[in-house]
Amino acid sequence: MFVILVYDVEQKRVAKVLKTCRKYLYWVQNSVFEGEITEANLIKLKSELMGIIDEEKDSIIIYRFRTTKYSAVEIIGIQKGGQDMFL
Repeated sequence: MFVILVYDVEQKRVAKVLKTCRKYLYWVQNSVFEGEITEANLIKLKSELMGIIDEEKDSIIIYRFRTTKYSAVEIIGIQKGGQDMFL
C-alpha cells in the first residue's frame, strides 16, 4: 500500500520521529513522509512511533491508498526531500 504520513510533535521529539519515519518511508517535506509500505512494516512503524510520542500533545496522521493509479501531485515552489517518484 502507499501511505502519506504527517506529524506534528513537540520539538524535543522531532528528531526521534524523523529518524523512525526515515527507516520506512521517504521524506518529502518538513513533517511529511510518503512511500510504499507493507502492512507488517506499517504496524512496526506505528508501534515505534507510539513509543516516542506523547498522545496528549503530539499528532500523527496516516493516509492509506490502495493504489496511486488515479492520483497526481503538483508541486509549487521548490521540491524538498523524498525521491523522484511521488504520488
